[in-house]
Amino acid sequence: MKRKLRVRQAQTVLPFGVGAVLDVQGESFVAAGIGSWPQLKTPVVSERLATRLGVTGFFAAPHTLNDRYDQADRPGVPYVRFPGWLFCGACRTMVRFLREHEKSGEPPVCTSCAAGPRLTPMRFVRICPDGHLDDIDWWYWAHSHLAPAQRAACSEADNAWKARRLSFRVADRASGLEALSVRCQATGAGGKPCGAQRDLLDILGPQGGRCSGRNPWQRWSEHASCGQQVHNVQRTAGNVYYPLVYSALDIPQSAEPPRAELNTADTVLGHPYWPILLDALGTDRADLFRNMIKSDTEAPDTLIDQLLSEATGAPAPRAGAPQADKLDLSRDEWYAFDAVQLPEPTAEFAIRRSGLGLDGETEEPWATLDTHVGSVVLVDRLREVRALTGFRRHSPHGTLVPADTSGRLRWLPATEVYGEGIVLTLDEQRLAAWESDPRVRSHVQGVRADLDVSFRDEQLAETAGSELSPRFLLLHTLAHLLIRQLSFDSGYTTASLRERVYGRPEYGQHGLLIYTAAGDAEGTLGGLVRQGEAPRFAETLIRMLEAAAWCSADPLCAEHTGQGFGNLNRAACHACTLLPETSCQTGNTLLDRALVVGSARVPGYFTDVLTASREYAAAATALG
Repeated sequence: MKRKLRVRQAQTVLPFGVGAVLDVQGESFVAAGIGSWPQLKTPVVSERLATRLGVTGFFAAPHTLNDRYDQADRPGVPYVRFPGWLFCGACRTMVRFLREHEKSGEPPVCTSCAAGPRLTPMRFVRICPDGHLDDIDWWYWAHSHLAPAQRAACSEADNAWKARRLSFRVADRASGLEALSVRCQATGAGGKPCGAQRDLLDILGPQGGRCSGRNPWQRWSEHASCGQQVHNVQRTAGNVYYPLVYSALDIPQSAEPPRAELNTADTVLGHPYWPILLDALGTDRADLFRNMIKSDTEAPDTLIDQLLSEATGAPAPRAGAPQADKLDLSRDEWYAFDAVQLPEPTAEFAIRRSGLGLDGETEEPWATLDTHVGSVVLVDRLREVRALTGFRRHSPHGTLVPADTSGRLRWLPATEVYGEGIVLTLDEQRLAAWESDPRVRSHVQGVRADLDVSFRDEQLAETAGSELSPRFLLLHTLAHLLIRQLSFDSGYTTASLRERVYGRPEYGQHGLLIYTAAGDAEGTLGGLVRQGEAPRFAETLIRMLEAAAWCSADPLCAEHTGQGFGNLNRAACHACTLLPETSCQTGNTLLDRALVVGSARVPGYFTDVLTASREYAAAATALG
């Protein structure tokens, strides 16, 4: 049976989505744009995510059958061979492998060697900040040290893009990139060998030359004029591909107003100016009292309009369609988890209220822990949709290349996964009191100042909010610490767990979700939810705090005033807090362990819990 190179359906979004370079079985490919996808696709429904991204819908890659029943010609997501330059490990000959050379089910082999060994892709490619990807002009590289007249004398100068007499050499008496070189074996002026050669010592980094203005799957007629400087990198380098992926949970619609809006509505109705506003409706003074009520209660205009319509009996003004770039996906999710009456279970979403099992507990540290935690909600089943909008190259703030490079399609590639999770909320009153501490606010102000000058400011604002709050830093760090602890208790690896942080004060958020979502129709088997049940979860939290109080890099880690990418972390490093990139919403930034367990400069939210735990341990040791 002929070989099959396969990519799982979930991998077509991340990590091998449109524009990504895929290495498999000694060969290298790049994922083509969705304009080349087959007609046979699997629809994925997510209305909230579609509204957020401004598209009509989503499609997943077609399902692949098993080996026994699969069809050899079954259409799938296209991957184009890249780089086009290959070389033979035996004779060192370089070959420009074209699409007409492809043979279905067979790898490219060297035709110059009797044994026909498999060709190996060149390890270096060319990218630019506008998101283009191309082969390096190896013929020009070999001749770049020659004068223009000498380069023109080479017999392959007119067909340099598919030069047939190049070889990739390895020197015996050198090491590193200096040992590698490209040599031209074509004929030169007067029928003499060309002999042009250059090593790869200076191959990496910015280079001269013109960018092709296209990606490998695009036709030459689709290229754009690009004036960016090209950069040579290894084809597996991290800056070759920066995908932009959005995700949303499938949340049932509920007619019940969110708890935060109910509290705000009571505050508006109890405001002393509310009766005056009702009497002043239709006059110039109405806006004055409305703005005063809005300023004091921080109520949104939509809520005030709704309360006015209920009080006067007039129809409420119809709100316009939400702007795609303003819709916050976390808002409805938090309202579902924090609702007074939890949504009815469905096939995609089933949650139930739980707790730490510490009601009436007087023994420490359990009694103190109970006062810091608001509630625990167990998510027996959830559905998450992940969509790829595009990618960047060279740097995270480069030009965004859409998944559909043709610009004609109104859908995006996506995948749906099922899983389970644990929602942990903190006590709202205690959290507000901790946030108001001047030491906490001063400490977070330093992180906010670093974020304001970071190029990721706008990107992180979608998750953390327009103004970074202390509760977001606390909840985000707590989520990382909890994932690390659950990886020991539940058996899941840290890479298989994900976080969703609900730390937006404007929505009354004060919690987090730790969940696992697997690319299988049946999801996971309940092991994570079991860890969230009483009394296991309380014990997990205590062990988490004890582990977070000390890092193997302390005191350097604990006293750091700025580390990580863009100095957006404080007391957080790989030894204590950081997670795999796929598990974190913000790319391992905006973390500070000191806000959880405390330090000499700032009080931690759980400092007294940790103190009580240590005193209990010391007392138990003394009695023993």
